[in-house]
Amino acid sequence: MFTLTQLANFVAVAEELHFGRAAERLRMTQPPLSRQIQLLENDLKVRLFDRTNRSVRLTPAGRAFLVEARRLLQQADHAAMSVRQVSAGEAGTITLGFTAASAYATLGRVLEVARTALPDVEIVLREMVTRDQARALVEGGLDLGLVRPPVTDPDLVERGADREALVAAIPNGHALAGGDGPVRLADFDGRRFIMYSPVEARYFHELLISLFRQARVSPEYAQYLSQVHSILALVNCGWGVALVPAAAARLRYAGLSFRDVELPDPEPVELSLTWHRGNDNPALAQLLRHL
Repeated sequence: MFTLTQLANFVAVAEELHFGRAAERLRMTQPPLSRQIQLLENDLKVRLFDRTNRSVRLTPAGRAFLVEARRLLQQADHAAMSVRQVSAGEAGTITLGFTAASAYATLGRVLEVARTALPDVEIVLREMVTRDQARALVEGGLDLGLVRPPVTDPDLVERGADREALVAAIPNGHALAGGDGPVRLADFDGRRFIMYSPVEARYFHELLISLFRQARVSPEYAQYLSQVHSILALVNCGWGVALVPAAAARLRYAGLSFRDVELPDPEPVELSLTWHRGNDNPALAQLLRHL
């Protein structure tokens, strides 16, 4: 079977139509070049050139083979370049997990960094709760995760990515919908409240339980849901009030409004970038440097 070197030699002779000039272009002497062309013709079992003392011309088979030879050399160059890019982290794939609430703000910023700094890296997105992301990071199904802390697995690295406030989502016409200044936690005492699931939305459930306990507040939990957009849909129906990440206020519903909330910590909602310390994906290493 012919080699890439033989293809390159053939293309040089086909373009120059002169063995001497082709040999000079390839920085070799003419006899070994002629030998390589003969070996190529023997492998293909066709004559590629008509040779006389005065001229070198491509045969019909040679003209057809020139098209394929150029294509194969281009593919070989592209393959080599792609491998170098992947090795350097400039190409390849990163599988990124994210929680639904992180998509409102932080995910977009991460994607913008990736698109600007690593345009040839494909980002594959997976919406998953924090618990499932942690498992996938350990098992290799994810390269990077946007998760709620804390990360407890010793094989996972955690880096703070974002903090934000909580805001009150309140149905229009509700007693808490008007007024000046922020809503107080005490204002939720005894109110119908749409709460986060203790399993699927454990982070937000435990955060709110802690805040209410510290404030000695006992809302009436009307429903337990896992996704912020579902909670807002129920608030929009007048089913109760809720506390959601501030970025969720970008979701506009005709039947509800958002108000600031007075809290001991003005930005209690945390989000972390997390990855497996043994992940050897060069593209991940590059993205983390830019992040």
